[in-house]
Amino acid sequence: MNWRAWRRQWMTEPLYRMAREAMPRLSPTEQQAIEAGDVWWDAQLFSGAPDWRTLVNVKPVALTPDERLFMDGPVAQVCRMLNDWDITWQHGDLSAEVWNFLKVHGFFGMIIPKEYGGLGFSPYAHSEVVRQISVRSLAAAVTVMVPNSLGPGELLMQFGTDEQRQYWLPRLARGQEIPCFALTSPEAGSDAAAMTDTGVICRRDVNGISTLGILLNWRKRYITLSPVATVLGLAFKLFDPEGLIGGKQELGISVALVPTNLPGVTAGRRHLPALQAFQNGPIEGNDVFVPLDALIGGLEKAGQGWPMLMSALAAGRGISLPSLSAAACVFSAHTSGAYARIRTQFGLPIGKFEGVQEKLGRLAGNAYLVEAARRFTCAGLQLGYKPSVVSAIMKLHATERMRQSINDAMDIHAGKAVIDGPNNYLGNLYRALPVAITVEGANILTRSLIVFGQGAIRAHPFLMKEVVALGNSDQTAGEDAFDAVIWKHLAHSVKNALRATGMAWTAGRFAMAPKGVGAVAPYYRSLNRYAAAFALVSEVALLTLGGSLKRKEMLSGRLGDVLAELYLLTAVLRRWQDEGQHESDLPLVRYCAEQSFATIEQRLDDVLLNLPLRVAGWVLRALVLPPGLRATPPSDNATALCANILLEPSDTRDRLVGAVWEGHDSASVERLERAFELLTGVQPLLDRIKHAGLKDWRVAHANGAITDAQANSLKAAEDAVAAVIEVDDFAPGDFDRQSA
Repeated sequence: MNWRAWRRQWMTEPLYRMAREAMPRLSPTEQQAIEAGDVWWDAQLFSGAPDWRTLVNVKPVALTPDERLFMDGPVAQVCRMLNDWDITWQHGDLSAEVWNFLKVHGFFGMIIPKEYGGLGFSPYAHSEVVRQISVRSLAAAVTVMVPNSLGPGELLMQFGTDEQRQYWLPRLARGQEIPCFALTSPEAGSDAAAMTDTGVICRRDVNGISTLGILLNWRKRYITLSPVATVLGLAFKLFDPEGLIGGKQELGISVALVPTNLPGVTAGRRHLPALQAFQNGPIEGNDVFVPLDALIGGLEKAGQGWPMLMSALAAGRGISLPSLSAAACVFSAHTSGAYARIRTQFGLPIGKFEGVQEKLGRLAGNAYLVEAARRFTCAGLQLGYKPSVVSAIMKLHATERMRQSINDAMDIHAGKAVIDGPNNYLGNLYRALPVAITVEGANILTRSLIVFGQGAIRAHPFLMKEVVALGNSDQTAGEDAFDAVIWKHLAHSVKNALRATGMAWTAGRFAMAPKGVGAVAPYYRSLNRYAAAFALVSEVALLTLGGSLKRKEMLSGRLGDVLAELYLLTAVLRRWQDEGQHESDLPLVRYCAEQSFATIEQRLDDVLLNLPLRVAGWVLRALVLPPGLRATPPSDNATALCANILLEPSDTRDRLVGAVWEGHDSASVERLERAFELLTGVQPLLDRIKHAGLKDWRVAHANGAITDAQANSLKAAEDAVAAVIEVDDFAPGDFDRQSA
C-alpha cells in the first residue's frame, strides 16, 4: 500500500465520515445564496497572504467621454431641476417634468446595453450618476437607483430569453415601461423561503384559446416604484399540482414579469418610508393569470428564482447604496467643515474646539474611506466580477459610516440642522438613514450572517470545495474530492499559523509590501499581518465551532468586521496611490489605517474571549495579539489634522469633498460655500486687525487702518455668514392640515 492509499484509508475516510456528520445542513435558500456571485479581493484576504501584485490589474476607474458628457449634460441639468424641499414637503413626488426628463434621457436604462437602446454605462458611471443626484435629492436618487439595481432589467440581462430581452429591454431603456421588483411580503422579510406568494401552473381560456400559464396570488409590501410601475418583477413559489410541465409538484421560488394593468393586480397606494418622497408601496395580486413565457428565462429557469436574485443582487448591492452613502459622507464632511469654520462661539470658530474637531476628524476619515471603497469596488465590477461578499461589505459598512457621518454632522450643526425648512440641508438625509440601513439586506442580518457566513465558504481557498465534497451523494467520489483538498487545507493552515505568529511578534515589520507605494508601505505590512491573523482565527473558529458557527452570530459578525476593515483599508491605500500619492493627504490615510487596525484588534480580541473552547482563545491570543504590540485608535493630534483639512481651502480638501459639488444648485449649500470662501479669503485681514488690538473691522475702518475696498470685503463676508446662520420660520397658517 502506497502512502496516498494508506492516507486515504486510515486518515481521510474517518475524517470524511466525521466531518460529514458534523457539517450543518444548509437549506436550499442558504446554499443558493452562498453560491451566488463571484469572489474577488475578499478571496485574497481570506487566504491570509494577499498577493498585492494582483492589484496591478485593477485599473483606476474613469469615465469614458460619453459618460463624462452625460454627467456634464443631463445629470447636471436634472440636478438643477430638483428641489428637495418641494419634492418632499410640497408635492410628495418628483415633478412631471423631472419624470419625463429621466425617461427621455435614459436614466432608467443606464445598465442596459446600447444594442437594446440603453446607455450601456460602466459600473463606475452608474455609481457616479447616483452619487451626484443623491446630493441634490434622495427621492430622485432612489428613483434612478432602483431600475438599475435589482430588478427586471438586471434579471433579463442575466437570465432572460432572447425574446424577452428583445421585447422588454428597449421599453425599459426608454422609460416606456417603469419597473419594480417585489420580493418582500408581510410573512417573508429577510427569510424569502417563508413567502406565501404562490403561482400555480394551470390552463385558462384566453380570448377563447386554452392557454397554459400561471395563476398568481401575492401580497407584497415595501416595493419601491410599485405605485407607478407598469411592469412588476414578481418572486413567488411555483407549484405544478397537476404535473402539466413535469413530475415535480413544488418547483420552488421563481420570478416572472407581470404587467400591472392585468385584471387582479392592485397597486397605486403608497407607503411613507421615513417621510421620504420616493414612490414606494404595497402591491397585491388576486388570481392573476400570466402565460408561461412570463417566467424570466422561460421554463428552464422555473424554480431557480433565488439564485437568480442573489446573482443579480451581487453587483447592484455594491453600487446603489454605497454610492448614495459615499455622497452622504462627503456632503456631511463638506458642510460640517464649512459651517464649523464660519460659525463663531466664544470668540472662536466652533471648528477650533476639540469636541467639534473629534467629530470633524471622523467625518473626514469616513468621507475618504467610503469614497475610496466605492471606487475600488467599481473597479472590481468593471473587471467583470460580481463579488457578492464584497457587495455585502459595501452595503453594510458604507451605510453604517453614513449613519455615523450624518449623526456627527447633525451634532456639529446643532439647531441649524434641527429646524426644518428649505435652508436645512441635513434634515432629510437624517430622516432617510433607516431606509438605507434596512433595504437590500438589513444591516443586522448582513453583519451577523452574510459577510463572514458567506465569505467563509465562498472566499476561503479550500472550504467551498470541501463543502461540495461532503455534500456529494456519491460517497466514494466525495471521499476522492475531499482527500484531494483537505491536506492542502491543513498545510495552508499550518503555514498561516506560522506567518501570523511571526508577523504578530515582530509587529509586521518584516512583512512584504508592494513596490512603489512610498510612505504607506508600513500599512501594507500591517495589512499582511492582520490578514494572516484573521485567516488563522477564522480557521480555529470554523474548526472548534463547526456547524454551530452559523448560530454564533455575534462571533460571525466580529469576524465579518475584520474582513471588512481589511477590504476597506486596501481601498484607502489604493486611492492614495491612484490620486498621485500626495503627501498632504497622508493624515487621512493615517487616520483610516489606525482606526481600522484598532478595530481589527478589538474584534479579534472579542472573538478570542468568546470562543467556547477557552484554551483555543488563550493560545491564539498569545500567538496573534502579543502584549505590548497593540494598535491604538487615531491620536488627538491625528484627529485634529484631519479636522483642519475640512476647515481651510486646500487641494486636499478639494480632493476630499470638492468634486461632489459639480453641477450642484442648492441655494442653501451655495450660501454656505460662498460664506466659507469669503470668510477664509478675508481671514488674513481679520488677523491683522486683531493683532493691531482693534475691536472689529468697523473700528479699523473708522481709524483708517483698512481701505474702503477691504471694508467692503469684510462686510460681504459678515453678511454671507449671517445668511447661513439663519434658519427657517413659517406663518401659523402654513401648518394647517387640509381635510381628507
